[in-house]
Amino acid sequence: MRVRWRSWMTPFFTIWAGQAFSLIGSSLVQFALVWWLTLQTGSATVLATAALVGTLPEVLLGPLAGACVDRWNRRLVLVLADGIVAAVSAGLALLAWGGYLAVWHIYVAMVIRSIGGAFHWPAMQASTALMVPKEKLTRVAALNQSMHGALRIISPPLGALLVGALPLHGVMAVDVGTAALAIIPLAFIAIPQPARRGTATTVADLLSDMRAGLMYAWRWPAIMGVIAIGMVINLFFNPSFALLPLLITRHMNGEAMGLGAANSAYGIGVVAGGLMLSIWGGLRKDVHTALLGVAGQGLGLLIVGVSPDGALWVVVAGMFVTGVMNVMTNGPLNGLLQRMVAPEMHGRIFTVVSSGCGAMAPLGLALAGPITDAVGLRPWYIATGIVLAVMAAAGLRMRPLMRIEDDAPHVATPAAEAEPHIAPSIEIP
Repeated sequence: MRVRWRSWMTPFFTIWAGQAFSLIGSSLVQFALVWWLTLQTGSATVLATAALVGTLPEVLLGPLAGACVDRWNRRLVLVLADGIVAAVSAGLALLAWGGYLAVWHIYVAMVIRSIGGAFHWPAMQASTALMVPKEKLTRVAALNQSMHGALRIISPPLGALLVGALPLHGVMAVDVGTAALAIIPLAFIAIPQPARRGTATTVADLLSDMRAGLMYAWRWPAIMGVIAIGMVINLFFNPSFALLPLLITRHMNGEAMGLGAANSAYGIGVVAGGLMLSIWGGLRKDVHTALLGVAGQGLGLLIVGVSPDGALWVVVAGMFVTGVMNVMTNGPLNGLLQRMVAPEMHGRIFTVVSSGCGAMAPLGLALAGPITDAVGLRPWYIATGIVLAVMAAAGLRMRPLMRIEDDAPHVATPAAEAEPHIAPSIEIP
């Protein structure tokens, strides 16, 4: 049975729009907190630590969260994750309003927000794979990339304006309101579920599911190749974004608007890359397009690394190139996994890949602070650009990676056949 165009669009994009508003609020909070830490401490180690504590829980909990998502009601997971993030923002607002906010409070908040994200991301990815027809998944993936790029454009300058116009607790309150906009549609729209053996009630059940997900990935050599390359890349790539505020303030004589300009340039690049990919369609094989994107991101960060003091426009140009090429990397890989992974394994495989690729990011963040405090910021960006170019070339020599679309252990059931009944509902099961 095929899902009609209107029958899947209305429920999916209603939920999608709510999640987009929530992401706006989260982006504003992220900008405000990073800028607060930058002004209060001026320390690369503090910024790297903040990024570390905001990343590590998601990496460690990824496989467990994926196993839970594959068994639990995905709509309920989304509601709880959005609600927890809103509660954390409300707590920070109260602390800031009372004048009690400290650096460690932000660390704790980022840990909790990361735990919520560990469950939210696979739940949304898995839900998308079953709500959207198979032949539309790549287009929706490109739309998601463009949406994230648009947020990158509007959030930094909006965040800079709000930081100047509102106290920190006012920015936190905005995030609470946007989270509510994400939760409300989920109370009325059903999300289809894959065939399940039942809700896990014991640790043994979840551990068994986690092992099944790991074995599924292990039997697909190309996925292991993606994870291996991703681990090396993220060791260098993630800290480059965490250290950007210091690069702006130390070398570009920039204020909040300078950081906003660099982040917005990245967002414009993501939107441009999404439009380019949707029109061009990429190379004949998605994996070739993805590796081209990896090399292009390396070029963008290399441009940032060699920028002269005060040349903010060079940093902006490098961030634009990085944004364009980020879409070329992630868009094809996300669409490919959504198409080819079995629906009942979506949560686990998405989190295995994300946790595996992100496993080295905490180590990179832990190393980046002390190293850049000792040798400066630019060498890190230059090294990152070189590493990404090398990883792209290495990927072309990995035969399993080149055969990723031929050697998948299972081809996913089209969304139209997985669960045709996407009907409105008035309660959360």
